[in-house]
Amino acid sequence: MDMNMLFRLFGLDPKETTVRTEILAGVTTFLTMSYILAVNPSIMGETGMDKGALFTTTVLVSVIATMVMAFLAKLPFGLAPGMGLNAFFAYTVCLSMGYSWQFALTAVFIEGIIFILLTITNLREVIVNAIPASLRSAIGAGIGLFIAFIGLKGGGIIVSSSATLVTLGDITSGTALLAVIGIVITGVMVILKVPGALLIGILGTTLIGIPMSITQYGGVVSVPPSITPIFWQLELDPSRIFSLDMLAVVFTFLFVDIFDTIGTLVSVALKAGLVGKDGRVRNINKAFMADAVGTTAGAVLGSSTVTTYVESAAGVAQGGRSGLTAFVVAVCFAISLLFAPVFMAIPGAATCPVLVIVGLFMLSSIRNIDLDEFSESIPAFICILLIPMTYSISDGILIGLIGYVLLNMLCGKFYKLTPAMYILAVLFILKYVFI
Repeated sequence: MDMNMLFRLFGLDPKETTVRTEILAGVTTFLTMSYILAVNPSIMGETGMDKGALFTTTVLVSVIATMVMAFLAKLPFGLAPGMGLNAFFAYTVCLSMGYSWQFALTAVFIEGIIFILLTITNLREVIVNAIPASLRSAIGAGIGLFIAFIGLKGGGIIVSSSATLVTLGDITSGTALLAVIGIVITGVMVILKVPGALLIGILGTTLIGIPMSITQYGGVVSVPPSITPIFWQLELDPSRIFSLDMLAVVFTFLFVDIFDTIGTLVSVALKAGLVGKDGRVRNINKAFMADAVGTTAGAVLGSSTVTTYVESAAGVAQGGRSGLTAFVVAVCFAISLLFAPVFMAIPGAATCPVLVIVGLFMLSSIRNIDLDEFSESIPAFICILLIPMTYSISDGILIGLIGYVLLNMLCGKFYKLTPAMYILAVLFILKYVFI
């Protein structure tokens, strides 16, 4: 194969890696992040969206965004609809706030356009700095707890209670028992660092569910479901677009997406040695553009926000260093289109373990919070606590920021506050007062 062509297309440097290494790295990354093919339709389907169409859209969006990463940014990262952001889409915007999934898709589309503009103008640093570092870490941790809670609820391990709001379900039989078995299986494989542990855990739990009459077998290969039910379903009513609720929803999508992408790019790029002497990730603007383009295209196709996956670290650990790794990830996603029946047969009990484990991964950001500095840790803890307790990512973020500004103002620590923080705090207070 012409190495010069591979360098031009994917930035592949024969001094850093080989074609074989890149292919193995791409397959590894796909295996570690492919659980999204089962989890995303399960979460997004709660809004009433067609689950078959969601599966196809999840694949298409992942292919588009990862291809942009491969050819434009030439980095070894995979992209797909983001965990946490899909939960915010379904459980907060649609089920809690009461808006239609068409409204939520419109918010994702607007966020994608803004992200493109921020990337072109390099204004994203201003946006990032508007949220204190402690709250950024708290957002990730809170979403981790929220995702785990959703998983436990979907698996029947946690059920509603009139006396205590929630309680432990019957874990000795049925769906809850299968979910517990799945957590054990998946946990063991994660501990043993088995490649593709999350996907194997999903498939293994699904197979165990067949004799338990929980998994309904529907075949292996078929024509991909049509995306017609959810394609181009944006709600373009000006009264909805120019509303405080839309502002809050777009704000949350944008901030979580930016923080998630920055955190992933920097951490994984450091492991891959793709960071320059100035500490900047190679081609970071182009990497942001892959995320932004994927999000915008995804909204049109019927998907929640797209983000770069931290599971890309698995491919980097295998030696992936160029866009060829990302290209292989995209090809693997494209091939998975043929196996829709397998992914559509996966029950909630089988996705529960993955949500719990991913929740743990996201909780790790709490280590970045200085718990002894109470002007930082109290607002951060409020944010972490309220995201799962209110079943709303946006409420946790908004109230956390309001609390940060108020506490530091009252304690005279004005040097920690920026004009953007004051403006956002006032806007969020107005939202709760008038809406």
